[in-house]
Amino acid sequence: MGLIVWLIIGGVIGWLASIIMRTDGQQGIFLNIIVGIIGAFIGGLILSGGSINNQPLTLYSFLVSLLGAVVLLAIVNLVRRGSVR
Repeated sequence: MGLIVWLIIGGVIGWLASIIMRTDGQQGIFLNIIVGIIGAFIGGLILSGGSINNQPLTLYSFLVSLLGAVVLLAIVNLVRRGSVR
C-alpha cells in the first residue's frame, strides 16, 4: 500500500511543481510522478541535512517535497534552455 501512496503523492507534487515552473504542458502523468518522487528525495536531502525523513506525510514534508521538485525542474530547464523558466 505504501508504494501506491508514494505514486499518488509524487504525481500530485510533480504536477504542482510543473504548474509553478510552467512546464505542465510538456509533462505527462508518468513524468509528474518521477519529478515528484525525485524532488521529494532532493528536498529531503537539502533541508534535512543529508538524511531522509521517514515520518508520515505532514504539511512540512509536502512543502519540502514540492520545493525539491521545483528545484529539480529548475535545474532541468537550466540545462535544456539555458534559463530557469
